[in-house]
Amino acid sequence: MKQFLIILLSVFTISLNAQNYKTHKVKTGETIESIAKAYLVTPFDILALNPDAKTNFGPNTTLIIPNSKVKNDPIVEASKEVIDYKKHKVKRKETLYGLSKKYNVSEDDIKKANPRLYSENLRRGDRIRIPRFKTVISKQTLSNTIKKYTVLPSEGKWRIAYKFGITVQELEALNPDMKDVIQPGDALNVPNIANNEEKTTDTAFNYYEVQPKEGFFRLKVKLGLTQEELEELNPGLAESGLKAGMVLKVPSDVETITTVADEDYNITDLRDNITNTSTKRLAVLLPFKLHRIDLDSVAEVKAMMKSDRVLSTALDFHSGVLMALDSAKHLGISTDLKVFDTENRTSEIVNITSREDFSDYDAVIGPMMSKTFDRFAAEVRSDAVPVFAPLAMPSKVSGNVYQTIPDKKILAQKMINYIKTDSTKAQVVIIADQKHKPISNTLKREFPAAKQLFSEITKKGKDKGKDEYFIYPTTFEGLFKKGKNIVFLETDDMSFGSSIISLLNGLSVDDIEIILTTTDKSRAFESKDPDNNYHLSNLKFHYATINKQYDTDAANGFVSMYKSRYGLTPSKYATRGFDLTLDILLRLASNDDGLPNSDDESATEYIENKFRYTKKTFGGYVNEATYIVRYDNLKIVAVN
Repeated sequence: MKQFLIILLSVFTISLNAQNYKTHKVKTGETIESIAKAYLVTPFDILALNPDAKTNFGPNTTLIIPNSKVKNDPIVEASKEVIDYKKHKVKRKETLYGLSKKYNVSEDDIKKANPRLYSENLRRGDRIRIPRFKTVISKQTLSNTIKKYTVLPSEGKWRIAYKFGITVQELEALNPDMKDVIQPGDALNVPNIANNEEKTTDTAFNYYEVQPKEGFFRLKVKLGLTQEELEELNPGLAESGLKAGMVLKVPSDVETITTVADEDYNITDLRDNITNTSTKRLAVLLPFKLHRIDLDSVAEVKAMMKSDRVLSTALDFHSGVLMALDSAKHLGISTDLKVFDTENRTSEIVNITSREDFSDYDAVIGPMMSKTFDRFAAEVRSDAVPVFAPLAMPSKVSGNVYQTIPDKKILAQKMINYIKTDSTKAQVVIIADQKHKPISNTLKREFPAAKQLFSEITKKGKDKGKDEYFIYPTTFEGLFKKGKNIVFLETDDMSFGSSIISLLNGLSVDDIEIILTTTDKSRAFESKDPDNNYHLSNLKFHYATINKQYDTDAANGFVSMYKSRYGLTPSKYATRGFDLTLDILLRLASNDDGLPNSDDESATEYIENKFRYTKKTFGGYVNEATYIVRYDNLKIVAVN
């Protein structure tokens, strides 16, 4: 028996080598997620080869790691290596900060070379060591694991993900510039698998992406298919089991809308979960641009605040941060806050990160603008400090980044899902300009019975094919039925939007009810026409948004305290500063080991904002919590 086991083990090892698998011995502190990230695979890939890891995972466990199907770009990492030390005798008035600038090292580097400086101050006459470094550049090149694939007619993201055995998220990670709606002829990066390993797709079938925590019972309710039926349609499913993100083949008549709306998620009040009341170190980086202001001139400061929108936004946001610290203090959470002026310059970001060690902070909020945020996130990536993008979309959601603004595609899908769940029988009409034809066609696929209208184009001359941004009013004759009519208006042109809104308002009479909505509330809905808000209210305009507006008629402790302190009502930026900061502090206080993993079924909600972070497969966290709001008697209210 013992000899048989040895032979079996040998055969298994040879089999692993033949398939070019790797093994990994788990170290203390490692998780399935961190190991998956290191090898550029998903946690599900590891668990599929190591099923025992679900219940028996810990240090010294040996895991089988499959080859990565993800990108093969060289990973360049720069690290510092001490080569020797320079002796320095401390002179009068010299400080650690001054020495760090003089020798181009950090204060912490000097302390590490002179450990007593962690507990003692620098004194005149001290002889200390100043480290000298050399920069070591290392490159890790992965095997060639991707290839180019040309999209065929009738293929969407789900069909391609199914064909190559990856999730839609992994396909998007391979193609960061991929459009929301892919077209035939588009060239995409896909796993470099053999042709005979590609799954065949059939236009006679539909494809569904499994959502987190979905089991066969929930799929039976949602799709009307039993476990046996799904396993018969998807060979290999019985062995692998359901995994979030996997794509299943289903009959063509099965609705396969992926829900990203958060109605299925509970709102959690973290004030009930406070367990860690240690002082939280928080950094906030905002573009005050103090280098441009004469602080001795009150008139100049006031003029700057009125004329500079970036400065005004930063000051409002900062006021909300301070209010959140007060609220947290009343809950027993103390905060050590440090504020940095980024001056809205990437060069200043480099200066800040060179003199400040952000690895000692529990969280960082900012910078506020996309360009400076991206630079800061890159500079502190190795510090592993959570960095929250408060008001802008980062270009890359790397491992330490929290994107607090939901993507536009999340908002669009939220609105689509909301309309689809309306139990009332309604006709759907889609109106779009020429630029927004792709989203109109996407909506047509979601609502096959919908009618599509497009703006007119120039028929002749040198401007042939140019968008005229109007629709003949006669086009609308007899279009709307008695009862409810839901209209998607897709445009960012103000004149086109204003004319269509006015026209729809005139047609919404008697027993014809027209409800207006859109997948993207652009400037087209913000006409200067004084009747615009009236028209939107009459049309019960619905849209998805990242935040709601607090009810000015209801009692609100935050608003009352803000007005008492600052003498005015808080702006949406002040409120966001309050909501985001308080949420971060409460998340830190509800966990004994930094920010908890955020992939759960709970959302947090405050004055105008709510947060539910989802971990990207190969990156950081994205907030997916949104609102549906509507115009109601000239006010904007949240829809329950």
